[in-house]
Amino acid sequence: MATVELESNKNLANDHDHMKGVKDLLDAGVINSVPDKYVFPENRRPSAAQVVQGESIPIIDISGLDGSQQERIQTIQALGQACSEWGFFRVINHGIQASLIGSMLDVAHQFFLLSSEEKMKYGNRDVLDPVRYGTSFNAKVDQFFNWRDYLKHFCHPVLHTPDNPPNYREVAGQYFKEIRKLALKLMAAISESLGLQPTYIETVFKEGLQIGALNFYPRCPEPELTMGFVPHSDHGGLTVLLQDEVGGLQVRHKDHWVAVEPVPNTFVVNVSDHLEIVSNGRYKSVEHRAVVNAERARISIAAANGPALDALIFPAPQLVDETHPLLYSSMLYGEFLRQQQSTALVGKGNLDLLKTPKRE
Repeated sequence: MATVELESNKNLANDHDHMKGVKDLLDAGVINSVPDKYVFPENRRPSAAQVVQGESIPIIDISGLDGSQQERIQTIQALGQACSEWGFFRVINHGIQASLIGSMLDVAHQFFLLSSEEKMKYGNRDVLDPVRYGTSFNAKVDQFFNWRDYLKHFCHPVLHTPDNPPNYREVAGQYFKEIRKLALKLMAAISESLGLQPTYIETVFKEGLQIGALNFYPRCPEPELTMGFVPHSDHGGLTVLLQDEVGGLQVRHKDHWVAVEPVPNTFVVNVSDHLEIVSNGRYKSVEHRAVVNAERARISIAAANGPALDALIFPAPQLVDETHPLLYSSMLYGEFLRQQQSTALVGKGNLDLLKTPKRE
């Protein structure tokens, strides 16, 4: 009887409307195992053996950017080293109030607690619509679904948000405004670390585009069979990530994975594809992934800070010479973003398309 019941639940789960999201699947009470749509091939599943213990991403105290000249120089050097060697770092003493961080996590939770009908008001939309709810990465083309629901919305230059929760717009507006200030400060310092003028990256990015991505990873009955988010690199310049207290982020470093544990009131920042382009490969975007667990749901809030949609992104001419030949061709950010969001994620595949032929 138990076997028949299990198989029946499996069939119900596989017949469920997966476009509504993983949380809807769980709320319907039809699963006690991972449905077939979410089961990854063995060679693509996460494994604890792949994760190296005792390593962590660099931690940078960015209060030094507002300190003495020597402190500023040291902080800029630390940022350059982190971008060069890891592509990821954690920032502390960033100046954003803990109360605002807590409020943003609260409204994120509230959004994912909304009914499926309310969330699906923003579902099945164009990949560049300013407010969009969905599941997996791109459920229309993904062969295997990620164990993830998401809300994405434009935050700058114009703020777009869902109507609910009622206080979402106020909290998110304030939060992403502060995150943008932080991102611009970091991009100025990173410009200097490359030997460029502090305003170089911001100028090339024009008025810029900031997209907020709220990721919800429900508890999973068989986490070893699926992925929260497949290995990928981010579009844009810098991604600033807020994690709740539940771990799950892993970063590829050299030939292994490193877990990035959550630390309250800190942000994880990573080099994204278009900063790699501007730096002509000096700083590289790095693949990262999310794993899930059987005990607790997890929320992360990413702010992708990139160029304006009509900005043409290309390697800084100052960083191209005989020793460092041109590595990437130029492309409008909007075209790259649509291409990246419309296809299934495969590591850094979209960036690879812009690489120029190697010289013989």
